[in-house]
Amino acid sequence: MENDLLRAVVLADKGADIYELVYKPADLDVLFKTPWGFHDLGSLGATASDSQVAWIDHYGGGWNEIFPNFGSACEYEGLEWSFHGEVSTAGWSYRILENSSGRASVRFEVDLTRTPFHLERTMTVEAGRPDLLVQERLTNTGKVEMPYMWGSTIRLSAPRFSDRNAGLTCPASTYRVMIPQTTPERTWMPAEGEWTWPHVAGLDGQSHDMRRIPGPESKLNTLGFADDLDEGWYGLTNQKLGIGVGFVWPKEVFPYLWIWQELNSTPGYPWLWEGVRDRPGVPQQRPPGDGLLKAMEAGTERRIGAGESLDVEFRCVLYQSTGGVERITPGGTVVVRS
Repeated sequence: MENDLLRAVVLADKGADIYELVYKPADLDVLFKTPWGFHDLGSLGATASDSQVAWIDHYGGGWNEIFPNFGSACEYEGLEWSFHGEVSTAGWSYRILENSSGRASVRFEVDLTRTPFHLERTMTVEAGRPDLLVQERLTNTGKVEMPYMWGSTIRLSAPRFSDRNAGLTCPASTYRVMIPQTTPERTWMPAEGEWTWPHVAGLDGQSHDMRRIPGPESKLNTLGFADDLDEGWYGLTNQKLGIGVGFVWPKEVFPYLWIWQELNSTPGYPWLWEGVRDRPGVPQQRPPGDGLLKAMEAGTERRIGAGESLDVEFRCVLYQSTGGVERITPGGTVVVRS
């Protein structure tokens, strides 16, 4: 899907992932790609020992939807809820709704296999607008109320866009850590706690600004989330390039922004072997992020009744700025800093 300002490449057969998001005036793809590239589903033998390995086998980067489980696989009602859920590895059908000189719109749909959920996602671009509108409807097609976890992983490209010249802006008041760090030997981040955004007191005795991105030589790994958001949006601006990308979402559905800095630091398959470094922003419904059962123990899962639907709207917008942003409105208007 494209207009005069952006191009979005969607992998309908693999989770309807948004695999490329190119800002045409700069010929810049702002989304991260794995060095090993995208593998078609079915291109690898079914040899994975668990659903996390299987998910990573086919992970190529980009913007992925995570549903109905987030994080670790778990068993609920006698069924395994796989790592990061079914949606991001499912094939979606699609139908072109409009394809004119002024507007292009495509609807993607999927019925999940293990759980009674149906999702519709309509993506739209309009001429002269550097943004992608994503409208989604979740429906419980079953006979009973269902719990779920829902969010997106948005990995931004390194080193061309998301580097030490980039800064994050979001309307948060608090930064929290609720689960242990994935590689505690490679982080200054405490195992738990909360701080006034954006500064976090590290185990190294230093104050760290979560708006900044360290260089890849830091071999750093930190995981936590921005909380107490005034609105659901963030912008990542590369001040040297003068280009930024912003995301807008309904805060009442996704009240947290998970922030993971993975900078050549995760040991084992496949991250350290390939020298991956990226910084994703993950609008999510609720912590913790280590599986549905843990969320249910904490009382932070969401539920949807039999036959009920929930509508949400995301917007991704590309913009030019050397000073960052003050705000991004739900309609995609970017208020830049001078």
